[in-house]
Amino acid sequence: MAEFKTDIEIARAANKKPIAEIGASLGIPADALLPYGHDKAKVSGDFIKSVRDREDGKLVLVTAINPTPAGEGKTTTTVGLGDGLNRIGKKTAICIREASLGPCFGVKGGAAGGGYAQVVPMEDMNLHFTGDFHAITAAHNLLAAMIDNHIYWGNELEIDIRRVVWRRVVDMNDRALREIVLSLGGAANGFPREGGFDITVASEVMAILCLSTDINDLEERLGRIIVAYRRDKSPVYCRDLNAQGAMTVLLKDAIEPNLVQTLENNPAFVHGGPFANIAHGCNSIMATTTALKLADYVVTEAGFGADLGAEKFFDIKCRKAGLKPDVAVIVATVRALKMNGGVAREDLGTENVEAVAKGCANLGRHIENVRQFGVPSVVAINHFHSDTDAELEAIMDYARSMGSEAIVCRHWADGSAGIEDLAHRVVELAEAGASQFAPLYGDDVALFEKIETIAKRIYRAEEVIADKAIRDQLRAWEAAGYGDLPICMAKTQYSFTTDPLVRGAPTGHTVPIREVRISAGAGFIVVITGAIMTMPGLPRAPSAEVIRFNDEGLIEGLF
Repeated sequence: MAEFKTDIEIARAANKKPIAEIGASLGIPADALLPYGHDKAKVSGDFIKSVRDREDGKLVLVTAINPTPAGEGKTTTTVGLGDGLNRIGKKTAICIREASLGPCFGVKGGAAGGGYAQVVPMEDMNLHFTGDFHAITAAHNLLAAMIDNHIYWGNELEIDIRRVVWRRVVDMNDRALREIVLSLGGAANGFPREGGFDITVASEVMAILCLSTDINDLEERLGRIIVAYRRDKSPVYCRDLNAQGAMTVLLKDAIEPNLVQTLENNPAFVHGGPFANIAHGCNSIMATTTALKLADYVVTEAGFGADLGAEKFFDIKCRKAGLKPDVAVIVATVRALKMNGGVAREDLGTENVEAVAKGCANLGRHIENVRQFGVPSVVAINHFHSDTDAELEAIMDYARSMGSEAIVCRHWADGSAGIEDLAHRVVELAEAGASQFAPLYGDDVALFEKIETIAKRIYRAEEVIADKAIRDQLRAWEAAGYGDLPICMAKTQYSFTTDPLVRGAPTGHTVPIREVRISAGAGFIVVITGAIMTMPGLPRAPSAEVIRFNDEGLIEGLF
């Protein structure tokens, strides 16, 4: 048996090409790349504008079943499929999100794939990368500082300090900052008020950057951010504080997509990183649309399971960018389906065909949901060495019973050679032109009805509960001209319900709405359900405890 290597050991041994060669494979000239070292670069906005009239390639979305501690490997499959399509002769680019420091030092780990299906440089991508998240954090907090500064110097805009809705952000899991009191220490420090922090990936600035088409669109969207309300409840915008110009300057480099490569030297755009459970969970429109102009196939992913990531990809990103996906790939593993079938984590290594079959109900729900958007799909079984033939066959039989197909993929161990079958099937589906994509709801549907549509058709809930204040707020936004905005649900990723412990494919449950927020710049309404937090906390034993330099000066513990 071959010696087992960790993800970071595999990544460290990568035979990387100079980033100019990777750019050249897509027809990007060297002078259109802004290099960050030898293995990563930003693609210039001027070059992006120059290719906008080209015909689009085929767009493939990789999504998954609800995540479990057993792991699904969605990003690994995204990277593997991109390599696999290149292997069979299709000029393909990969588009994924950047990693947040919060989960890297918390529990989830990085976002660069795994095994022999990774994007490199893995260590850089999971740490500071090209500084995009720091720029977003700085721009967000500049606006926060300008709000309090305006109040301090006389409050000409008559901001009601009880109704300042713009919080601060930091790219770290820090529960102590969720709710804080600002401006303590006397008159010199301003007027005390309640405030708090969200994680950077939940920032509206992050969402705006990922939904903007160019730097001018970025500045205009930043100006539309609602930061506070007056006593008469009229909104105060970022543009009222004249903050959007300086914020845009801070984001001038961050808005340009990052180009890196896979272990097999295929191009990958890694740009933006809103979480899918508390934000819209997709990489930037600029990265995806640029890749579509340069490649025959673009493989991208949406965060977590299809109930969150794919729904938001379809209803928010595709709606905003005019994208029409050709194929969806739904990633599942034997291990995760066993957990959905009731098996404890410590027992996942033992064959249990019955539990796999029972857990397939979760997979079936996602197949049905993707079908509601008119996009043909195929199931990718991300193979683990402990999987048995009987367990794999149970998934394939179930997929056939759902009118779909499940293909075993061994890209983690074998790279592109292990995912050729899936690559061929994706091409067949894409070339058949069977996609009849349409969002789940129209722009003109009432906001609360949009929420109910998602809850009932995607989550299979019986009802949505919202108190009068929330319903009144939604109606007020409709009256103010925001009724055409899509909905961004903030919900646990672990379940179709708002209870993370409920696995499988439940029906008839209730979705309680705790809060609604308007992201007028990004262009959607955030609906916070259950106990979901926009600032996560660290686990009892965070990954940060084992991340360090070893005696050779190499990083250990980052995965």
